[in-house]
Amino acid sequence: MKRPLFALCCAALLALAGCDTGSPAEPGTPLKALPRPLTASEQQLIAAGNTFAFGLLKQVNAAAPDSNLFISPLSASLALGMTMNGAAGETFAAMRQTLGFGTLAEGAINRSYRDLLALLLGLDGRVKLQIANAIFYRQGFPVEPPFLDTTRTYFGAEVRALDFNSPGALKTINGWAERQTNGRIPKVLDALPAELVMLLMNALYFKGQWTQQFDAKETREQPFHRAGGGTVPVKMMSRAGTRLRHLRGEGFQAAELPYGRGAWAMTILLPDEGRDVNALLAQMDAARWSAITAAMREAEMTVELPRFRLVYEDTFNRALTNLGMGVAFDPNAADFRRITRGGGLWIDFVKQNTFVEVNEEGTEAAAVTTVGMIDSAPPTLRVDRPFVFALRERLSGTILFVGKIMQPPSK
Repeated sequence: MKRPLFALCCAALLALAGCDTGSPAEPGTPLKALPRPLTASEQQLIAAGNTFAFGLLKQVNAAAPDSNLFISPLSASLALGMTMNGAAGETFAAMRQTLGFGTLAEGAINRSYRDLLALLLGLDGRVKLQIANAIFYRQGFPVEPPFLDTTRTYFGAEVRALDFNSPGALKTINGWAERQTNGRIPKVLDALPAELVMLLMNALYFKGQWTQQFDAKETREQPFHRAGGGTVPVKMMSRAGTRLRHLRGEGFQAAELPYGRGAWAMTILLPDEGRDVNALLAQMDAARWSAITAAMREAEMTVELPRFRLVYEDTFNRALTNLGMGVAFDPNAADFRRITRGGGLWIDFVKQNTFVEVNEEGTEAAAVTTVGMIDSAPPTLRVDRPFVFALRERLSGTILFVGKIMQPPSK
């Protein structure tokens, strides 16, 4: 039985197909090149993004190797890139390294984010791409103006102070996510923690029609072979006589299904029958991915692809810690003094919600990444349980008395 070409959902679902320079084509004609050359910094940003993508993917997959997953490395990179502008010292260095930027200067990183996104957003009028950023912070919390100015200038961030104690604050935050994803992600948070002082958010929305759509009349119920054995029925789309970029590799095959005018594509990696998809994923990194996509050549082929819809969410704290930015989650070591002068901030969670639907017409996908930051409020010493105490001379360290109180005696 013929095995279907099935997307490794977490592997760069939306890939920029070409990177040559050239002029924009007329509407409806294939895009053969980008409208302008990429700058050196933009090329570094793309390389950094791909390195981060596969690093994050492997960490997330390791925690749930038998489950579906669908993540947006770009959305995570944008939310963390905004946050990084408030980091200093070791925290900044760790975040820059984890995001794959190496020693690239902060200014170059920010400019490359801004310019590359502007390029992608206007690339193909037949593909709908929306990217939005926002910062919501607790009303009265002192935020450094340069930090907010940077996020507005380079990330186009919407900035709002909210009364986090008001029920309307959660509605505002979830409503922003819903609007920016065309209703596909209606809720990202169930509650706002009492210690929360700031949320940094990115929303990413994509909707593209296949360059050559599937005929719904050709969709049939077919078996899908599970990794652990056995089959499950799926709605299998089918298209014959299609010219696609394809590669037969060692132990796998790869193919690209383009959207719109061809700049955007779904890139599929399918292990050979009897091979493990997790083993294929473990071998993948940015360099191998680039080699595979560069080696693809056009071929006429039949494509059979399941129709599917997936709603997914995950928290990336452990994955990002394993990738090297654990200091940002450490209340005793995180340094975000460029967000608030007094410091004391750390990242409490990095959460991502995603949606994807693949059908005969094309693909719709959305992601919201939410970075939640906690402030170390002044500690409270409430002596309401047994305790030890000492009377001492502090400068020399001489202890005069020491005692333990199990229950304070009445006066």
